[in-house]
Amino acid sequence: MKLVSFIKDQRSSWGIVHGDGIADLGNRSAGLFPDLRSFLTAGSPKDLPGSVTGPDFGFDEVRLLPVVPNPDKIVMAALNYHEAGSDPARTPEYPVLFLRLPCSQIADGDPLIQPSQSERLDFEGELAVIIGKAGRHIQAEQAMAHVAGYSIYNDGSVRDWQKHSHQFTAGKNFTGTGAFGPWMVEAEDLPVHERGFQLTTRVNGVEKQRTSTARMIFDIPYLIAYISTFAPLVAGDVIVTGTCTGFGITRKPPEFLNPGDFVEVEIEGIGTLSNRVEAEV
Repeated sequence: MKLVSFIKDQRSSWGIVHGDGIADLGNRSAGLFPDLRSFLTAGSPKDLPGSVTGPDFGFDEVRLLPVVPNPDKIVMAALNYHEAGSDPARTPEYPVLFLRLPCSQIADGDPLIQPSQSERLDFEGELAVIIGKAGRHIQAEQAMAHVAGYSIYNDGSVRDWQKHSHQFTAGKNFTGTGAFGPWMVEAEDLPVHERGFQLTTRVNGVEKQRTSTARMIFDIPYLIAYISTFAPLVAGDVIVTGTCTGFGITRKPPEFLNPGDFVEVEIEGIGTLSNRVEAEV
């Protein structure tokens, strides 16, 4: 099952992807679960309508929202992939983490904004993990039971601002740079296997990144256990698991995004997140 957040006629809601449209569960739940986060927090499959016989409207009739528009927290991992030829001695002992603000997020199809203060907007295709069951001090062995599902993230990064200091915050939180979507695939429909999920990032149709999530240094259970040690995780929280090399600043010469560029991040079993770059106005 794919769950999606959207706006229809100036009303925010969420629903199930049904064929080429959306069944509006925010409306069908009679206000009990007005958004996806509220359903993940307090709902269960028994609370869904008994049968969804068809979509209420097509994708062309709505504007998508970030999968979880209002998460309590977005925790991002960096430097989290084993790269070909990398020195094992330089593998970090603990994950490098930073926070992204919900207000920086955009949905599938929204413009990815190149800020007026920089021409060094970069792309990073990543797997997003959405928490469905709250917990603190979660053990790695039980961590997957806390996962509601998976989505796709493009961690748009303004590199010169990111390099202003040793902290990533400024370069990772410009308005309109965190693309999240198009939907969440429930965890039970996408079991994690040894070879992981294949992840590909393309710019203007040209492949820039290709990896498997099996190459993560710190896997999903470890990240959940580590993060929940210092902060309680709640339903709707998003953990973005890092990216492989191939993004713009790692290329020779560096390649940054420009207005008009079209960025796609595709993850096996989930779909494709697509955004066109526009200049800030």
